[in-house]
Amino acid sequence: MPEVAETGLSFVENAIIKARHASRFTHLPAIADDSGIEVDGLNGAPGIRSARYAGDSASEADNIAKLLLGLSIAETDSRQARFRCEIVFVRHELDASPVICSGTWAGRIAETPRGENGFGYDPIFLVGNGQKSAAELSAEEKNRISHRGQALAQLVERLKE
Repeated sequence: MPEVAETGLSFVENAIIKARHASRFTHLPAIADDSGIEVDGLNGAPGIRSARYAGDSASEADNIAKLLLGLSIAETDSRQARFRCEIVFVRHELDASPVICSGTWAGRIAETPRGENGFGYDPIFLVGNGQKSAAELSAEEKNRISHRGQALAQLVERLKE
């Protein structure tokens, strides 16, 4: 399936765009998500640009480096952050009332990356009491508490209704 441009102005809009695109391409119901990280000290950035924060072809390491640099020169010392996820289910590409579920995972940004698991900003996202980064959690631990795990659990319950 060809990729679709994420032209929405919010996580929800991008998730709807992706779900409708998948349904249009497959002629089946579809589930899609959009997610990212919002950092208070960066006025909510990177937000919907999380995957492309350091540029369209930037690596995960490039995105992390830009975020950490931004915090180092920010006028605030706020490292509070949250991962956000919006998951959307559409019955067909023209579904006027998609099922939308949300998850938020609060934490703070570490000064340096640590851990080998996960992807994206996980190595700098400190969870709970700040003793571990998301990249230091097992897949099972992360799925139980993450923004994506929360949104997916909501979707499962909504689809049972």
